[in-house]
Amino acid sequence: MQDLVAPALGTLGLTAVAGYLLGSIPFGVILTRAAGAGDVRNIGSGNIGATNVLRTGRKDLALATLLLDAGKGAAALLLARWLFNNDVAAAIAGGAAFLGHLFPVWLGFKGGKGVATFFGLMLAAWWPLGLAAAALWLLTAALFRISSLSALVSTAATPVLSVLPIAALGLPTDMPITLLAAFAAVLIWIRHAQNIGRLLRGTEPRIGAKAA
Repeated sequence: MQDLVAPALGTLGLTAVAGYLLGSIPFGVILTRAAGAGDVRNIGSGNIGATNVLRTGRKDLALATLLLDAGKGAAALLLARWLFNNDVAAAIAGGAAFLGHLFPVWLGFKGGKGVATFFGLMLAAWWPLGLAAAALWLLTAALFRISSLSALVSTAATPVLSVLPIAALGLPTDMPITLLAAFAAVLIWIRHAQNIGRLLRGTEPRIGAKAA
C-alpha cells in the first residue's frame, strides 16, 4: 500500500537533484559522437533527441537515443517510488528528470524537447496511460508523418487521459501523476513553438527526412 504522506522537504529536494542529474545525461550527443556520426547539435534542427538523431541516417542510434531518453525518465520516477512508496516523490523525481533533459547543465542548459522522456515517465507512472499516449502518437504519425504534430497531439491529450478512465470507474484521481503529465505537456508545447509555427505554414519536415 502506498504511503500517503510525502517525504520531508529536504528529502524531496535531494530527490529532485538526483532526478535532474539523471535526466540531464545527453544520450543523443554521447551516442552520435561515440559512433563517429558527428555532433547531433550541428545537424538538422540541432535538437539532441531521437528525431534529430534519425536525420544522421543512423536508425540504430535514433532507436538507442529514444530508449535511453525514455528510460532515464522512467528510472528516476520508479526509483523514487520504490524508495519512498509515494507518488508525490515519484512525480517530483520524474519532473526533475524531465527538466534535466530539457535544460542539461552539461550543454549550457540547451537540451531536447522532452517527448521520449515524457513517454518514459508516463509508462513508469501508469503503464496503461503510457501505452495510450504512445498509441495516440503512432496513430497521428501514421496519418500525417510529422513527428512534432504527433507529439503535440499526444502530450496534450495525456493529462485528460489520466483522468477519464479513473473517473469512469469512480476511483480517486492520482493527482501527482496528472499534474506531472500536465506540467510536462506544457513545457513540450513551449519547446515546440518553432515547430508550431512551421506546422501553421505547412513547412514542417516529415519523419525520416534528412536535413542538408
